[in-house]
Amino acid sequence: MKLRPFPQLALVLAGLLAFSTARAAPLNIETATIADVQAAFADGSLTSQQLVRAYLARIDAYDKKGPAINTVITLNPKALDLARQRDAERKAGKIRGPLHGVPIVLKDNYDTFDMPTTAGSWLLKGSVPPSDAFVVKRLRDAGAIILAKVNMSEFASGGGSVGGAKDPAVLKAGAVPDGYSSMGGQTHNPHALDHGPSGSSGGTGASIAAVFAQFGLGTDTASSVRGPSSVNGIVGLKPTTGLMSRDGIVPLSLTLDTGGPMARSVYDIAVALNVMAGPDPADPMTAKSEGRVEKDYTAFLRKGALTGARIGIARNFDGQDEQVDAVFKEALDSLRKLGATIIDFQYPEFMIEGRSDAFRTVVQSEFKAQIADYLKKNTGPAYPKTLDDLVRLANDPKTGYPSPQKAYALRYSDTVALALDDPVYLAAKNEGFAMVKAAVDADIRKYQLDAIVYLSSPRAAALIQPSANPRPASATGTGFNIANMAGYPELIVPAGMTTAGLPVSISILGPAFSDGKLLGYGYDFEQATHALRLPKYTPALPGDLLGR
Repeated sequence: MKLRPFPQLALVLAGLLAFSTARAAPLNIETATIADVQAAFADGSLTSQQLVRAYLARIDAYDKKGPAINTVITLNPKALDLARQRDAERKAGKIRGPLHGVPIVLKDNYDTFDMPTTAGSWLLKGSVPPSDAFVVKRLRDAGAIILAKVNMSEFASGGGSVGGAKDPAVLKAGAVPDGYSSMGGQTHNPHALDHGPSGSSGGTGASIAAVFAQFGLGTDTASSVRGPSSVNGIVGLKPTTGLMSRDGIVPLSLTLDTGGPMARSVYDIAVALNVMAGPDPADPMTAKSEGRVEKDYTAFLRKGALTGARIGIARNFDGQDEQVDAVFKEALDSLRKLGATIIDFQYPEFMIEGRSDAFRTVVQSEFKAQIADYLKKNTGPAYPKTLDDLVRLANDPKTGYPSPQKAYALRYSDTVALALDDPVYLAAKNEGFAMVKAAVDADIRKYQLDAIVYLSSPRAAALIQPSANPRPASATGTGFNIANMAGYPELIVPAGMTTAGLPVSISILGPAFSDGKLLGYGYDFEQATHALRLPKYTPALPGDLLGR
């Protein structure tokens, strides 16, 4: 097999070595970065086979057994064989790229030519697409080993949901448990088993927190990388929309969708972004990234990055939970100690209150049209081809579809979706989104901000079981979808834990293509606070220490 050279490989590998820690001590997979892993590979103290076995041992101990976190939908049966191949290639002097031999997991809405892609839906069980998603191919070309496809909220939460409904009866009928899908079942938060992992990349968030792989991929339309990263206590990046290709990802809303890396360190996020970022002719949105992709995102990672930075603190979202607020206050104190100038402000109320309806109109309408495009192109003749097909099959007792709540939500979404030439949809997409972006830009200009920080999740992880008396979502319940509507990058970094042992995170948002700068701020904060915690229910195993 002919191996293709990876762009800027020498530069990237030099950066990996620069960030690696001393190799005197054994490598601990719970805290090791990709740089540490590659340094161990390079000095011969670790093989890819050993690393894959260590991660598989944690999956075996904790995913279906023990606490039964239940993140894995499909475990790659060829993972160890691939690790052997990578080790043999390395021995022969053939390094594919900066992820050579590194095991990762994928949310199960990324197309893989050799494993099913179900989007968490029992209705797509066994569906194997014809080719890899663009970014999946890039990861494989860089040497990554796909260890597993992991659980997700079915069709990415908003794909067939009652989101935006005002009637409590509708909200109750369509309330799917946090972290549940008809294909993967119930995923649990490894910090507290009766709490959910959030959606829709909950399987990725829980699996990376539980140390089932080096890093993972999620997707984000409203919050789906950042919510799971926050409540599982890991790092996650929603990149600038258009920085990463969405080709080969099951769509929810292509105006808003983006993939994003999730990891236990800011460093690993930067390395993953190095591999995946850049234009793709099959995704027109990525044309805007031409000439704006950084050569090496790890170059932004330095202590002192926050010194002199003007950071606006959006105060619209805290004040809802005393324990969470206490951690947030400590985080802001850390930002000040690191040399940042802190400016409190509030987003304008017209934007906070007005964004939700425009957002939901676009998501529901685009999902109906775009899921049909995906299904017709990427699934075989035995599978549903439209949202109407999904609704019919999910609501037909003869099919045995196991989620009555999602069946109801799919039908509801189908009834409220607008055609993509409908004037109301176009107004929401064009004027509604422009309003959100303009409000963010106005605050950045008014306060001369380098970035905006806010409390990622005003309350810690939610219980798995939905409320018996659901209410419409509060406008200040989260600020996540602001970044999607503006098309801006946002980074989640762990900030601490509540006394109940639940993670709390901060969000760092910036203008388009400020991804590198945000990674630098997050790295500086991470290195000062060291807030990452191994979950209570997935403790260390003897095999976590390698290279002894």
